[in-house]
Amino acid sequence: MAKRKKSGSSAAQPKIQGYIAGAGEVVEENIASTLQENFMPYAMSIILSRAIPEIDGFKPSHRKLLYTMYKMGLLGAARTKSANIVGQTMKLNPHGDAAIYDTMVRLSRGYEALLHPFVDSKGNFGKFYSRDMAWAASRYTEAKLDPICNELFNDIDKDTVDFVDNYDNTLKEPTLLPAAFPSVLVNANTGIAVGMASSICSFNLEEVCRTTIGLLKDPDFDIMSTLIAPDFTGGAQIIYDKQAIENVYRTGRGSIRLRARYSYDKYANCIDVLSIPQTTTVEAVIEKIIDLVKQGKIREIADIRDETGIDGLKITIDLKRSTNPDKLMQKLYKMTPLEDTFSCNFNVLIAGTPRVLGVRELLNEWSAFRIECVKRRTYFDLHKKQDRLHLLRGLEKILLDIDKAIRIIRSTEEESMVVPNLMEGFGIDEVQAEYVAEIKLRHLNREYILKHTNDISQLEKDIAELEAILGSNRKIKAIIIKELENIIKKYAQPRRSMIIYADDIVEDEVEEDVPDYPVNLFFTKEGYFKKITPLSLRMGGEQKLKEGDEVIERIETTNNCELVFFSDRQQAYKAKAPQFADTKASVLGDYIPSKLGFDEGENAVYMVPTKDYTGFVFFFFENGKAAKVSMEAYATKTNRKKLTGAYSDKDKLAAILFAPDDDTEILLRSSSGRRLIFKASSLTTKTSRATQGVALMKLTKGHRLISAQIYTEGMLADPSRYRAKNLPAMGQFPGADEAGEQISF
Repeated sequence: MAKRKKSGSSAAQPKIQGYIAGAGEVVEENIASTLQENFMPYAMSIILSRAIPEIDGFKPSHRKLLYTMYKMGLLGAARTKSANIVGQTMKLNPHGDAAIYDTMVRLSRGYEALLHPFVDSKGNFGKFYSRDMAWAASRYTEAKLDPICNELFNDIDKDTVDFVDNYDNTLKEPTLLPAAFPSVLVNANTGIAVGMASSICSFNLEEVCRTTIGLLKDPDFDIMSTLIAPDFTGGAQIIYDKQAIENVYRTGRGSIRLRARYSYDKYANCIDVLSIPQTTTVEAVIEKIIDLVKQGKIREIADIRDETGIDGLKITIDLKRSTNPDKLMQKLYKMTPLEDTFSCNFNVLIAGTPRVLGVRELLNEWSAFRIECVKRRTYFDLHKKQDRLHLLRGLEKILLDIDKAIRIIRSTEEESMVVPNLMEGFGIDEVQAEYVAEIKLRHLNREYILKHTNDISQLEKDIAELEAILGSNRKIKAIIIKELENIIKKYAQPRRSMIIYADDIVEDEVEEDVPDYPVNLFFTKEGYFKKITPLSLRMGGEQKLKEGDEVIERIETTNNCELVFFSDRQQAYKAKAPQFADTKASVLGDYIPSKLGFDEGENAVYMVPTKDYTGFVFFFFENGKAAKVSMEAYATKTNRKKLTGAYSDKDKLAAILFAPDDDTEILLRSSSGRRLIFKASSLTTKTSRATQGVALMKLTKGHRLISAQIYTEGMLADPSRYRAKNLPAMGQFPGADEAGEQISF
């Protein structure tokens, strides 16, 4: 409930000029009611009146602009200044001249954003594929309606759609345009409302019309037989994934992969990018490539420049010697917007309600809308012909005695009595009598009357035909089909987007050109990692560690290796050594759980560097069991970063070790102090990562396996004492001569 606090009595307020009653009051209101009363109407206005297109394929701003141009006579006429069009449109659209002109630019032929532009433009209208190319001001450019707009406005004056008042009730404007083809799918349309959005990709006009014809003839028509894939105005290549396309067609949601088209000029040793995905711009592509070159991730490019001109888009990439252009483009597809996805969200207003529809449902809704338009047009024509026939019936009766009609008119003293006297004299109604009375004197001859009454038989045939159309949905559909076929003949154009099948694309693993040099890898008990070059290690001092931390692994390898980190939650995380910067002994290093995005509370316990995934990983559990797993089990064809089920979760982990081959010996120690040495080859390799392993060390009650390490000569005075002939084994206590030995585990 709203609570009102007053700062003072209104009676005490001085009566001064300009005083506002209630000023100074503080009002507390419920946030829920404020949102409902203020925000919700705004949100609904954005959804219904601005951002989401309707079944005719237009948002209100598009419709107001095109209808204004139609009423200005710009369909089939000469162009006029864009500023003139913008000014006239403001009678329907009060959002300002800049917003109106922006709308016109995006519908224009010069901007090239639509497969079938609705505005025939002259002058600089910018380009959709350029972020920085600004269009000229409206006073410099000219425009008119494109011929395809005939199919939008044809029969609009025959009551095919409803009209409403404009914002100040001085003009009428259509709620929809009676589009004779499914423009909602032919031209791309995007919009962001409050809490929802719309993103409709464009399709080839002929394919859309053929699909619509198929659905009108057969509701179960296979739409994929005619509507192959979207068609984007920028061209580019569509990576055809049948399952993804079917999902978009069925649900109205999904994504479509696009990639740029290019050609290689071997004489100039350069790549010319001739089209880019609809979702990016020339500037964004060039900036990303330059950034990659500066970072050293791409080394094959000598220069890049924008050569877009009168012939269209063109990005030229000069190559260094011996560069393979196809492999370079594979790398650019992976690392730049030259390959991108178009996200589809076919959200359309149907009878004032936003609905996400698949292609079949969308075309069915358009067909229902178009059927209603044709019915209303037919009903309008029928009434016009019926009215005309009614008038000619009265004219026909005058043919029997023209002299009588003249006599009645001459003998009538008052003008107001002419129509009643004609009605009485010939037995006709008031409408017919008015028509006869308005005939000019020069037309009161037999030739004129016979000429007009001969139309009666033709009108009767036309009326019968129109009534038959109104009574048959099949005939209405036949009319729509004929109109669509004519539109195909007049406006069809070849596909712009080339289709390539995903299965035909050979995507070699693109290896980054990273320098390979010796490095020392350090991994600590607390999960910190350092990569240090030998030179830096020689120059550096003592390793900097957190209090209580210690280095548990130090490995010499090279920079071009992969790293597998095992966590305490049976997961493995993969990374590449070049992802980590070279550092010094005097820094803590990278905290692996944070660097690789571990789950909350998860810790790194062991690291394995590898180049070819050879060797074995041993998992030792406190119950004395051990599992031997080949490193190949952690190699993946795809670039996966995280592997679940890296080892068994049946018992608590005691230790992890990596052994390069089967000749390695491993030393175990239990909490009772017993030691056991066994050879790696004595354990069978398991194919499953999550295997529980086999019993390896027998433990007395209350004791557990606590450590494992690779055994090297010299670690023990008498290693043969601890080598077991058969497994599992309990191991041996240290001898008297080894009691004082300090072995690091």
